[in-house]
Amino acid sequence: MTYQRKIPILDCGHEYVREILYGRWKIPLIYYIANGVSRPGELQRKIPHASRRVLDAQLTQLVKHEIISKTVFDETVPKVEYQLTEFGLTLMPVMMAMIKWGNNNIEQLKRVTR
Repeated sequence: MTYQRKIPILDCGHEYVREILYGRWKIPLIYYIANGVSRPGELQRKIPHASRRVLDAQLTQLVKHEIISKTVFDETVPKVEYQLTEFGLTLMPVMMAMIKWGNNNIEQLKRVTR
């Protein structure tokens, strides 16, 4: 049984961006994958507060949305690696701008998010 969306996505860019990036760990996942962390175990170590199940679900969604790709190596012990797609690479300037904004405003952000 597959999930069927009950609330339609409005036909505007910010709704699609929200749909793709919504999820507590998606932005960190994209950031770490862009910076060379490609194996599920490595990602789990970088984001220890997230459960493996949630990380796997959000990685699957990012693959579905073509932000990242997944390569499965057929070896004795199967190995999986993730990498940004060309489409995912186009997201990096936006991500870097958000990171810069966050770093420039970190004290206020800490104060208002506690």
